Amino acid sequence: MDEATELKKLRWRCRRGMRELDQLFGRYLDRCWLQALTDEREVFLFLLESEDDKLWRWFMGYEECPHAAPAALIARIRALPA
Repeated sequence: MDEATELKKLRWRCRRGMRELDQLFGRYLDRCWLQALTDEREVFLFLLESEDDKLWRWFMGYEECPHAAPAALIARIRALPA
């Protein structure tokens, strides 16, 4: 699958129905995905597979993600400028 098609599919998967999460995931796709190494991409895909309520708590800082790699990526995504 070419990068453009993959990016379109990922963008669709990033639509969570929660504006804040949609914006955070969209920022990551726009600014980081193409340069991301395979390990980081796998962590991002793990996040996309996570339940929305968990993602909300992790990204909004109400709860710490129990896994180190996703927690680090969450912090990086949250730090991206709007």
